[in-house]
Amino acid sequence: MYGLVVENAKVCFDDNIVTCSIGIDGGKIRKIAKIIKGEETYDARGLLALPGAIDTHVHFRDMEQEEKETWVTGSRSALYGGVTTVIDMPNTSPPTFDRDSFDMKLAIAKNSSMIDFGINAGVSTDLDELPRLWKKGAMAFGEIFMAKSTGGFNVDEDTLRDALRMISKMGATASIHAEDEALHEELKKALKNDTSPSVHSQMRPVESEINAVMGAIRLVKETRVAMHLTHISTAKTIELIKGEGITCDVTPHHLLLHMKHWDKLGARAKMNPPIRHDREINALWEGVNDGSIDVLASDHAPHTKEEKDTDVRSAPSGVPGVETMMPLMLKAVYDRKLSLKRLIDMASENPARIFGIEGKGRIQEGYDADIMFVDMSAVKMITAADLHSKAGWTPFEGFEGIFPVAVMQRGNILLDGKEFYAKRGDGNFLRGKGYRPHSIKGMKKMLAGRSGK
Repeated sequence: MYGLVVENAKVCFDDNIVTCSIGIDGGKIRKIAKIIKGEETYDARGLLALPGAIDTHVHFRDMEQEEKETWVTGSRSALYGGVTTVIDMPNTSPPTFDRDSFDMKLAIAKNSSMIDFGINAGVSTDLDELPRLWKKGAMAFGEIFMAKSTGGFNVDEDTLRDALRMISKMGATASIHAEDEALHEELKKALKNDTSPSVHSQMRPVESEINAVMGAIRLVKETRVAMHLTHISTAKTIELIKGEGITCDVTPHHLLLHMKHWDKLGARAKMNPPIRHDREINALWEGVNDGSIDVLASDHAPHTKEEKDTDVRSAPSGVPGVETMMPLMLKAVYDRKLSLKRLIDMASENPARIFGIEGKGRIQEGYDADIMFVDMSAVKMITAADLHSKAGWTPFEGFEGIFPVAVMQRGNILLDGKEFYAKRGDGNFLRGKGYRPHSIKGMKKMLAGRSGK
């Protein structure tokens, strides 16, 4: 007898959809079978049961940027989109570059997040902080900016090389934002009189990403670091990293927004890397389908409407997306643009594997019962008024998506239809592989105290 049994769920196993029951105890999946008895039941008849999405790239802001997003609003938005785990990026205010800033962010997230979360550490010129942050429980390092983005935070090549050597020795992963700063500065001057919104794509062309990716590959060969390229946007990137042992992710906005959207969205379409032409978008879709692209991530980077509703050069880069990521991609499955298995791999299984998140990413015995329930016939139009990010807008206004009917985390129903049960602080901190509860020196001191010495 299990505490909770999900009955009549349709689960994807190796491209086959099987109707089964899922027995849950202690927050974990204990049994998957045709019929299971439980103390309580949840009837998922007619619904697909998918592993909760793991969004490996979000900016939940908070601290000195509460007007953009908080851990409460960001995690609520994630839940409504079927995301049950996130990894937060370090370019917050203050940036997560040292132990004090890490502790500050962790305290806020523990108190506020409704879903499970990891925290990435940043890389600055103070490289001595890297092993300390790794022991604190950082999930990975990055995104590490090779070029300036909103807030700055980019590092020069020598600092990056030294950081990657240290990250490699620790057995950690470096998540890289690959763009070429020198090229940006050159084009910014050359295009100084261009006032069109699309000039942002011209100032950060495909060559910017390609140059940086080639540099990143050289650094991988020098340092032997585990590298993940985030939000790739070019066909050449996919070609360059094949066989190099480098993983990568793609965002819905790079898959779905075209150059034509500059006219409609203006600065609300501004992100880094920028919107690309159809040739690049088509290559990204090929990479999604043939497995060249490992992970789907939202790069949820909210800014207020007031900040974005200005000229493209002045506006900050970034768009909200944690709530629309899975609905948009489920609609792509509905439209047969990718398989359901491929989506599960990219949104759940591969993120857990690449970033070492144990017990998540699959509907499998022994794994956390993080499950979203989806009615694949329930296609609806996306409108900002229905979303839950504090940003209050979306670049996908008018697109179609398939939102989850219900969402469960560790066996607890947090969202069911119009009923929302999640509470702030429900989320668990997911420590990275380097976590140490005490330093060796601190441990010796503690043990000596216990022995009376």
